[in-house]
Formats: sequence, structure tokens, C-alpha cells
Amino acid sequence: MLWCRAMETKYPFHIVLIEPEIPPNTGNIGRLCAATGAHLHLVGKLGFSLDDKHLKRAGLDYWPEVKLHRWESLQQLQQEYPQGCFWYTSKKATKSYTNANFNTGDFFVFGKETLGLPEELLATESKQAILIPIFSPAVRSLNLANSAAIILYEALRQTGQLDTDSL
Repeated sequence: MLWCRAMETKYPFHIVLIEPEIPPNTGNIGRLCAATGAHLHLVGKLGFSLDDKHLKRAGLDYWPEVKLHRWESLQQLQQEYPQGCFWYTSKKATKSYTNANFNTGDFFVFGKETLGLPEELLATESKQAILIPIFSPAVRSLNLANSAAIILYEALRQTGQLDTDSL
């Protein structure tokens, strides 16, 4: 298993969306990031405008609290964070997210809703690829915002950041 060292960062985790297509998903993930202090990174061509009313509605009035970053490519983001530990989420991965060891500062990378992450990326980064198990063959995938929340809260749990006594 690949081990990643915790990054020194002001914010606990990073959610990376590669070419998201559905504004309410990104809006809900924005709200998730505002609630947890995670950074939201939007990469590549978006399937909507950042002024989209559905995006704003899903994020409610929390957008000023979102640490939002835009990137032309995943490579550009990775160059900015050369010590970053990137986890690639895919239903095609073989390792469950519950078997990954997360550290503060990790990046969770999600692909576009209709296609997921590119096959080449998953092949290259297979040791860092994780999945959320789906038990019904009738269901192809989970909602993007739900998936981001599941993995982010597992990372917060693993790093001891869900202690409500400190809130």
C-alpha cells in the first residue's frame, strides 16, 4: 500500500472535481467544503457557469465560505502541490476507501458525472485508486456529491477531526 505523508496545510482536505457537469452536484460539494473547511478545486472545462442559479441554489449562501480554486488541468494542480497525496475515486478501482490510510491535506479526485476519471489516469495511479462499494448490480454509480461526502467524512474520522467535544 502506498503511504502518503501528511501535508502542512491550513485546510484539512481537498476535493478535486475534474470537468464537473451538473451544477447542483458542485453546489452541494461546495456546501460540504464550506462545512468542513476543505478546499474545492475545479479542473478543466465546466459543464456550467460558476454563476449558474442551480449551482448557487445548491450551495445556498455558503459560497463566500468556500475556498474555491480553478485549474486548467490536473497536472497544473499537481505541480502547485508537488508533495500532495492524491486519491483517485472510481467504481473501477479495486481498493475500498475504507482500506485507504488518509492524512490531513490529502486530495480526493473525482471525475465527471457521465464518464468518471480517464482510464489512463486510473491505470497510472492504480495504487491510489479507491472505490465506494456498490452492492446492487442494478446501480452503476453513486451521486457525485454523496460520494465526496462519504470519502471526506471517512478521512475526517480517520484523522480524528470528528471529535465534537472540540467544536
